Amino acid sequence: MLDTWNNLLSGFATAGTPINLLWAFVGCALGTAIGVLPGLGPAVTVAMLLPITAQVEPTASMIFFAGIYYGAMYGGSTTSILLNTPGETGTMVTALEGFKMAKNGRAGSALATAAIGSFVAGTLATILVTLFAPVVAEFAVKLGPPEYFCMMVLAFITVSAVLGQSTVRGLSALFIGLALGLVGMDQISGQVRYTGNIPEFMDGIETVLIAVGLFAVSEVMYNALYEGKSSADMNRLTKAQMTPLEWRRSWPAWLRGTAIGFPFGTIPAGGSEIPTFLSYATEKKLSKHQEEFGTTGAIEGVAGPEAANNAAVTATLVPLLTLGIPTSVTAAILLSALQNYGIQAGPQLFQNSSSLVWALIASLYIGNVMLLVLNLPLVGLWVKLLQIPKPQLYAGILIFATVGVYGMRQSSFDLFLMYGLGLLGTIMRRYDFPVAPVIVGMILGPLAEAQMRNALSIGEGHWRVFWDRPMSFTLLSVVVICLLLPPIWSAWQRSRSKV
Repeated sequence: MLDTWNNLLSGFATAGTPINLLWAFVGCALGTAIGVLPGLGPAVTVAMLLPITAQVEPTASMIFFAGIYYGAMYGGSTTSILLNTPGETGTMVTALEGFKMAKNGRAGSALATAAIGSFVAGTLATILVTLFAPVVAEFAVKLGPPEYFCMMVLAFITVSAVLGQSTVRGLSALFIGLALGLVGMDQISGQVRYTGNIPEFMDGIETVLIAVGLFAVSEVMYNALYEGKSSADMNRLTKAQMTPLEWRRSWPAWLRGTAIGFPFGTIPAGGSEIPTFLSYATEKKLSKHQEEFGTTGAIEGVAGPEAANNAAVTATLVPLLTLGIPTSVTAAILLSALQNYGIQAGPQLFQNSSSLVWALIASLYIGNVMLLVLNLPLVGLWVKLLQIPKPQLYAGILIFATVGVYGMRQSSFDLFLMYGLGLLGTIMRRYDFPVAPVIVGMILGPLAEAQMRNALSIGEGHWRVFWDRPMSFTLLSVVVICLLLPPIWSAWQRSRSKV
């Protein structure tokens, strides 16, 4: 413990030099801007900036890249809340309640709880990285395909159960997402499927494209078609701050989100999407303000997922540094940046490049403070976006979405697909089908399929591989409880009311 403390202090001494502080600030500011832009995520940005590794000292460049990584998580919440346009897949859940809060005059509160929640979760996760990195990584490496598959089934069940007015509609939306996720090349066999002989579908459908189409474009179309039905006080402005009640409702959600997000960051189970959806499901189940979810916007539905997102992002450093295993695309590019310097990530990294590792960990603490200072004062500025007249605002959202999606692959086909998905999202919203399960199915469907097939090959084709292993059996038990407990509880409540 004393060694850890001494190493961390030496890390602060390195990260606190003027040049490294400057690199951290530039990385955080750039990451925030990147998070705001849909389509241009941290992975693309870090990949584009990799050539600087030839000119910049290793510690400085890793601090810079890390700043971009977690800065993007902060920035992604801004457009999710204000414009219903997720900048990153990890901030899609934030849009569910955050945008409804913004439309009902509480954009300031939503942005504040997102920024503070990100800071709290990022700081707590960094402390956990500092203390428990080797221990958590050792546990994570023991998990195999059966465990990953069961985690994803749990995510499917929880999301379908809590989103939407009915379970049937939630499951219907989930199956649409699963179908979209299967389009393209099979990850294992390499066979092309469900493309309809359209070459653009060969590589599958981009998740960000679907998110922008179903959230941003459908929002514009829905408002254009049903504008007369919106209330007069939509987008009404209030103070850009949280009330004491909102503070009391937010802090338990921040802690729960951190507890859910951190373990998922250490395992290759789909990035920050699973913990954010699970956090949202948890907050909706535990909240005493059920009536606000999906209507006026519940602050817990922003606080929990944002905390889970940032905790998961910070936790990706655990397997990256201790095992050399990247659990996200951005982490993989960070690994290649280390390799450019001839540094091999893994168990020996803490011995061979101790100063770099501890400076990087120390920069996480510094970066979180920087991001809070950068983002909180700007809340009032961001909220002023809602003062833009609706026609101009929605036209801007469409331009924003079009540029972001076109910038991913420079494909006009992607634009037609985005607007087609926008129309689908409009129809789903019109008939009260939840949109979020589509995204869940799209992201996790291919991963779940690959893990299921790998698990069955381990079990030589026998399904008992899922209940022969303690961890997967435990997860399946939780799935069964999630399916059976609500109807049993409802039946018990009805029987009590009759008595």
